Amino acid sequence: MAAKRDCYEVLGVDKKADAAAIKKAYRRLAKKYHPDTNADNPSAEKIFKEVNEAYAILGDEEKRKLYDKYGFMAFEQGFSPEDAERQYQSGYHQYGGQADFHFDTGNAEDFFGNIFGDLFGKGNRYQGAYSQERYGNSFMKGQDAEAEIAVSFDEAVLGCDKTFSLKNSGNGSTQSIQVHIPAGVDTGSRIRLKGKGGLGSRENENGDLYLKVKVTAKPGYERKGLDIYSTVSIPYTTAVLGGEARIHTFYGDVVCRIKEGTQSGSKIRLKGKGVVSMKNPSVYGDQYVIVQIQVPRGLTPDAKQKLREFKQAGGY
Repeated sequence: MAAKRDCYEVLGVDKKADAAAIKKAYRRLAKKYHPDTNADNPSAEKIFKEVNEAYAILGDEEKRKLYDKYGFMAFEQGFSPEDAERQYQSGYHQYGGQADFHFDTGNAEDFFGNIFGDLFGKGNRYQGAYSQERYGNSFMKGQDAEAEIAVSFDEAVLGCDKTFSLKNSGNGSTQSIQVHIPAGVDTGSRIRLKGKGGLGSRENENGDLYLKVKVTAKPGYERKGLDIYSTVSIPYTTAVLGGEARIHTFYGDVVCRIKEGTQSGSKIRLKGKGVVSMKNPSVYGDQYVIVQIQVPRGLTPDAKQKLREFKQAGGY
């Protein structure tokens, strides 16, 4: 098999180039030869792998030191600096004042694929690498992930802190994560947990985890935008003669005046007792309370007679 090209030559940088120059060269070449943008260039994928392999070495300070001294031999299985020194003394040729063995370590896919296999799963080695441009500004940033989290109606209105377990599919370990649910979230809202997604390679940051909110129903309550709709049941006599009714809101109970002659289905507006706006915390919706009139049951004969008199007096 053909010998590998020198890493510095692949990236087109000088051996004295600093880390910033190496990273800049890598990103330029990775973008230029990325397979997604070179469908008509069959050699692009090979160059892309070569560029990635070179950066996997030169982009890591410790690996770069080994490469500068021992070449690709430093990454062979069973390598030891002592053996390398003996081989060096035995007459390997010099290149630029340093031993340049240029041993073929095997298929580049095996070398670089192992890196991405750990990050994105075996059998899908380069999919993660190819798709990074779609998941963040950093080409090698970890993949973003999405999960669903259920919150109660009250938790969505008032906000809360919840703890859930996140399982690492790579090693099977679990991690407890506390997340703040901001007041005002609704079904479909997404909460971003920075750095809790897929692992980034080397110095690049991890992807993010997006929690998709699902709000469970609360009997007797309905949300429409920032407004809340509920019901209150009042005695028949209160509806006829007027009076007061205690109404529950998410910010405490309030006592409302019921006008004389209130009809079933009437609405009572409680200003500012709805849901807070996530865009503007000073803005609240309203709570609309639908009045339901209790029909009396089990009346005594005397009570029934009084109602008949009321009916006659009222012209019903």
